[in-house]
Amino acid sequence: MATSPLRFDSSLSFQCLDGIRHLVENRRFKAWFLDQFGVLHDGKHPYPGAISTLEKLAGSGAKMVIISNSSRRASTTLEKVKSLGFDASLFAGAVTSGELTHQHLERREDPWFASLGRSCIHLTWRDRGAISLEGLDLEVVTDPETADFVLAHGTEALGRSSGDAIAMELPAMESLLELCARKGIPMIVANPDFVTVEARHLRVMPGTLGAKYEELGGEVRWMGKPGKLIYEAAMAAAGVGGAAECIAVGDSLHHDIKGANAAGMAAAFVCGGIHADELGQPVDFRKVSSLASKVNARPSFVLPYFTW
Repeated sequence: MATSPLRFDSSLSFQCLDGIRHLVENRRFKAWFLDQFGVLHDGKHPYPGAISTLEKLAGSGAKMVIISNSSRRASTTLEKVKSLGFDASLFAGAVTSGELTHQHLERREDPWFASLGRSCIHLTWRDRGAISLEGLDLEVVTDPETADFVLAHGTEALGRSSGDAIAMELPAMESLLELCARKGIPMIVANPDFVTVEARHLRVMPGTLGAKYEELGGEVRWMGKPGKLIYEAAMAAAGVGGAAECIAVGDSLHHDIKGANAAGMAAAFVCGGIHADELGQPVDFRKVSSLASKVNARPSFVLPYFTW
């Protein structure tokens, strides 16, 4: 028997649930696109009940794909969830903004990417581990005058031609971006998130740099949510016929929910991720409605955590 929603209020534009069982047993959705940080885990530990919930969802026959704004490759993402105790074989695959970025820079089939040069300023990670550019035939430079574009994988360091990276604080990065914007070179953001959950705290992500670059008048190519490209890739990985068969689950109203809206699929908003402090516990659904309206996001369902 299907569980009942936690609460139904006709004045709200979404259905409030205490877990996903109600949706799974209705068998409305063939494919589930799951964000990782803020839904499955916080970067260090799986959320309570997330592992068993994933196993029950897989047992229903649903296709599951991780869809993440991580700047890392898809294989690394699957290794990450496996290291945290999830059965990676339950997923039909993983689609990350980092994977899409790598593929587009490697293949250069898209006219925009085909027009790029090979010289780039690389903003990357240091404490979290630098992103490899192996196989992309790029020349990493540190001077905007010799750069064709900016590639933003992280917010901690400036990549060097030697392959290592030197630590750089955000104010220094923003000063560097000012010089790049003056030159008029484009920027690729390999992780559009503004912040992410890491061990229950929020960490600044490359999307913040992208937003700053646009404020400076620079051109930004956003790779990942809320863009449609990543959802199209996820549907291909799941082997489904269309968006009506899919539901996206995420904790970011701006990226996960607005992205699902743009892709034409149902969206389940998890309150316990990056918006947890704003929404409180227990969740105030009126605050969810107000916050969603501010960013023009339309969740179909709202639940406290990714639980059964």
